[in-house]
Amino acid sequence: MIFSFGKKKADTAGQVDFSHLPRHIAIILDGNGRWAKRRGLPRTAGHKVGAETFRTIATYCRDIGIDYLTVYAFSTENWKRPQEEVDTIMALLKRYLLEAIETMERDNVRLRFMGDMTPLSGELKALVDRCNAISERLTGCLCSICINYGGRAELVHAASRFAEDCRVGLVKPDDLTEDMLAGYLYSAGIPDPDLLIRPGGELRLSNFLLWQCAYSEFYTTDVLWPEFTKEELHRAIASYQRRSRRYGGLREGTT
Repeated sequence: MIFSFGKKKADTAGQVDFSHLPRHIAIILDGNGRWAKRRGLPRTAGHKVGAETFRTIATYCRDIGIDYLTVYAFSTENWKRPQEEVDTIMALLKRYLLEAIETMERDNVRLRFMGDMTPLSGELKALVDRCNAISERLTGCLCSICINYGGRAELVHAASRFAEDCRVGLVKPDDLTEDMLAGYLYSAGIPDPDLLIRPGGELRLSNFLLWQCAYSEFYTTDVLWPEFTKEELHRAIASYQRRSRRYGGLREGTT
């Protein structure tokens, strides 16, 4: 993994090669609360602005030809936050799902939800099911939204499913390979992220896509998520395009 500390503001937008884009971009939506605090606003205001930023960036990713976009919207640990903040996030999710149901077919955008949906309200789970059903008819950009998601919990869930298949005789323990285990993850069938973007200045995965990001390129920036723009996305992509992805090997011609 190569880290790019996006602290310099040199404009690299013009350096993006739109014929060589990463196929799959993952983003940790970080900094909503800090954005609000710096402005003397409640944290809930930051989440509302962050939701609009997500719409803008997701739409732009579709427009430029990104095949897969995965975002970390709500972790398994986020339930510990103040109830008002959790309620605001869930209300924003409901609003987004209702809008998506109206526009997915028109825009040919598929939605997928990764995580344990059990704690969600019956209303939200029903909306998720409707989005999933619509997505099955579509072929366009796949936007995966991680809700009540944790990378470790995902691995435990995958291991549990594999163990159950062993118990009933569908597979044997010795059959397990990396590809087979990947098929038990929430992200089954989706290629691993090429580029992971973390706004907000933090330099950690925060329990996000632990398996899938084994060889992802990292880009971090101090820009908080509500202020994340298309130009900042260009900087991340340009940084990605300047790198040589060797997957543990050597660059061709290196001895």
